[in-house]
Amino acid sequence: MKTKILIVEDDPHILLGLEEVLKSEGYETASCNRGDEAVAAVAKFQPVLIVLDVMLPGASGYDICKQLRAKKISTSILMLTAKGQEIDKVVGLDLGADDYVTKPFGVRELLARIQALLRRTVTVTDKPESDAIFQIGSATIDPKTFQVKRGKTVEELTAKELKLLQVFHAHAGEVLSRDKLLNEVWGYNYYGTTRTLDQVIVQLRKKLGDNGGESRHLLTIHGVGYKLVA
Repeated sequence: MKTKILIVEDDPHILLGLEEVLKSEGYETASCNRGDEAVAAVAKFQPVLIVLDVMLPGASGYDICKQLRAKKISTSILMLTAKGQEIDKVVGLDLGADDYVTKPFGVRELLARIQALLRRTVTVTDKPESDAIFQIGSATIDPKTFQVKRGKTVEELTAKELKLLQVFHAHAGEVLSRDKLLNEVWGYNYYGTTRTLDQVIVQLRKKLGDNGGESRHLLTIHGVGYKLVA
């Protein structure tokens, strides 16, 4: 059975190009050209991966990503952004996207990122390793609800964020390289850059209560990676 990929893109030329490239690589494709029809398209076609444009009529790619994750749909999402600004990428990752490609993109880069996400889908599950609640500083992390609680403040976690926190918690006090973290959370043979990891770390720091200055919990070890000080 061919791997099915849903393309959510309103530009007919880009959509046609993506369909041709993906079909030539042996994938089965389905398409949707409106943001407000994308969630229904996911339910209908049941894709293994979604190539999702940010700028869409009806609803943005960010809205779609947020809706899918709110429904606990963990299908891999590769976002396409024409803006290329750091904040746009951070927003997409924070809402649960797995990776992003900035337009204009090369076919080889796009295929490499898709293949990496598909490998991760097969080899690394987004299901938490344990349902056990754990503590980092004043934050309580509940894997069952994908939430971080600090007093009366409740923050939602993406699957990647939760997985990262679990890896850090299991290796508290150890220096973890970026490669190890990418392998543990995104899967071996991940072709994306370490910037994806760094941006997720930024979001996690905010959710743990580190809103500026030096992080108290997720420490940067320059030239190596990160360390958790619980």
